Amino acid sequence: MPGEHGKMNGLHGPKHKRGDLDRKFDVGLSGMQADHEAVNRFAGTRLEDLVGEIPSLCKDQHGCRYLQKKLEEGIPEHRDMIFRETFGHFADLMTDPFGNYLCQKLLEFATDEQRNLICESVALDLVGISLNMHGTRAVQKMIDYLSTPRQVRASNARICASTNSSQIHAIIIALSMNVVTLIKDLNGNHVIQKCLNRLVPEDNQFIYNAVAAHCVEVATHRHGCCVLQRCIDHASEAQRMQLVNEITYNALTLVQDPYGNYVVQYILDLNDNRFSDGVIRQFIGNVIPLSMQKFSSNVIEKCIRVAEPTTRKMLVEEFLNRAKLEKLLRDSFGNYCVQTALDYAEPPQRMALVEGIRPILPLIRNTPYGKRIQSKLQREQMEGLGGQFGSYHHPAAQQALVNLAMANGINPQMQQPQQSHGLGQRNLHHAASMSELYNGPSPMGYPLGQPGLPPQRQQQQLHGQQLAAPGLEQYGSHLQTSPSGSLLGVPHGAGGYGPSNGYSNHSYGAPGNNLGLPAGEAVYAQHGGYNYM
Repeated sequence: MPGEHGKMNGLHGPKHKRGDLDRKFDVGLSGMQADHEAVNRFAGTRLEDLVGEIPSLCKDQHGCRYLQKKLEEGIPEHRDMIFRETFGHFADLMTDPFGNYLCQKLLEFATDEQRNLICESVALDLVGISLNMHGTRAVQKMIDYLSTPRQVRASNARICASTNSSQIHAIIIALSMNVVTLIKDLNGNHVIQKCLNRLVPEDNQFIYNAVAAHCVEVATHRHGCCVLQRCIDHASEAQRMQLVNEITYNALTLVQDPYGNYVVQYILDLNDNRFSDGVIRQFIGNVIPLSMQKFSSNVIEKCIRVAEPTTRKMLVEEFLNRAKLEKLLRDSFGNYCVQTALDYAEPPQRMALVEGIRPILPLIRNTPYGKRIQSKLQREQMEGLGGQFGSYHHPAAQQALVNLAMANGINPQMQQPQQSHGLGQRNLHHAASMSELYNGPSPMGYPLGQPGLPPQRQQQQLHGQQLAAPGLEQYGSHLQTSPSGSLLGVPHGAGGYGPSNGYSNHSYGAPGNNLGLPAGEAVYAQHGGYNYM
């Protein structure tokens, strides 16, 4: 597909702003340049010569890179020396823009004993470190290495597991009193999510206890609603039930909140009737006001879609009050709930809902959602008539359509004025475009046009003679209204919609026409087994 300025991106690759390319190049170059400068600055310098200066070097860009490279060399003496020098400053280094990278590298190469000492040394400051934009990365790295023991020999496996257990226990104790604070923080919530991802459910129980105790506070927060959904993902069966019970109890509050409604929808999306049915029943008796609110209306629609038949019947029953139904149909959110109810209600309830909607349609016909609902009812009624009576020519089907037209405020006795002697330019274009339809095989089994006449003459005869017949007698009783109020007939074929989507948009409303309708209105007529559009 052509890109901007008519050029093909595929010829020269995707387009990039020159500044973006230069910036990316500069970032990569600055990294390599820093490594090169670090090597040059410390060239010939032994680590032993820097004893006493290592803590300050950790906060220097080039010094930090030099120390990381020393750790990567894998020399135990160098690792132990850096550990001894930094151990007393670890909490401070974890929040430093450069020092946090050395802390992450040291956690990677440290022994289990050294890692255990690090966890104990920062435990009291762990919450503050987690809330820091640099410290949160170091804490997440610490959790990664605590939850993933290194490969050890079988004889050492029990010792390793015990060491890791004590390290994890230290982390849990440090975080457990501030779980909600961390969840609601831009940086801290990532530490909690790292625990959910890396630790086993039993070790994460402190998170589930805190979230369940502060369910509304967490679920209605922009970060908390996301963390709560991750809690559900990683929960054991008992933990999931613990959270769902709290969400169900507070569902009526959560569903009206900009963030809490997503938590409720997440429970419904689990497709587990044990959970969803209890949540949905919390809304019984409040369906109408919830349907007219921005956030809760989305949840009500989903409830109607996923509810058990018995529960769905209880929801739809609240729509059948005439005064409340009119408010819903006029509401910019509530009308969508009504449309969803029409799609999912059982036939008896749906029929009652349609009967309640029909008298209100003339009052809302000019609103966008009124037109949508009216079109939906008309389409489905024509489908039902075609299937019930086998043909739209059945007297009962014709009478039903006349009744629908009258119910929508249209006079079916509307008369046709005298025919003029010609068609407008727009009508001629329509006749030409429909020649194949008129001269093809009839869907009702009758020949279209007269044999022996050229197609153009057949079209003129069809348009000039049969469409000119005046009044209701020409159209039979096949009258119905379009969303804009014009007369509609029935598309050809029992239960069918015409050539594409049910209606043809060809218009006979150009100046000089003789159909007696406002300019630009579409006309659909049926007569004697033929469809003239």
